[in-house]
Amino acid sequence: MSTIAKPMTFAEFENLPESPGKRELLDGELIELPPAKQKHLIVQHRIAEVLRRYLAGRGLGEAYIEAGFYLAAGHWVQPDVSIVLNEQIGRSDPDGYLEGAPALAVEVISRGNTAESVDRKIVRYFENGAREVWVWYPRTRRVHLYLDAQRNTVVTGHGTLISEAFEGLEVPLDEIFPGA
Repeated sequence: MSTIAKPMTFAEFENLPESPGKRELLDGELIELPPAKQKHLIVQHRIAEVLRRYLAGRGLGEAYIEAGFYLAAGHWVQPDVSIVLNEQIGRSDPDGYLEGAPALAVEVISRGNTAESVDRKIVRYFENGAREVWVWYPRTRRVHLYLDAQRNTVVTGHGTLISEAFEGLEVPLDEIFPGA
């Protein structure tokens, strides 16, 4: 006889004790990932640096690392890197989580990620207002650029990711991946 786990509510999620690593809530399921390893951190910080350079002087918004976003229906996600536009920052409680998806959500894939949870997050990002989602695969030097939950472009090797949602934002993969 099997036991069916009851979906977790956002209130239950918020009351969990602190633990190392990263936690998210999708469709009532608690997703826990171990702390990031060095290669993951290098990629994450390099992406954030490129986004901050892009945003500097444009007055569009901010680039964050692992900011928490409360999505509709009790989903709570924490993309590795994100761009949050000024309008979203202005309508969010400064003492609370950002509400809705970031304009750009960036996921850096490591061994703890499952294809199913990443796919579900991509859908939730777009359902909640994302303009673009990037999924980086450091082990294979691939990036999937999503314009919606079904359409994506793959950039590999020594190519350049060219954003369609942010004019002039181009990211050479060699600038991001370690050992490039």
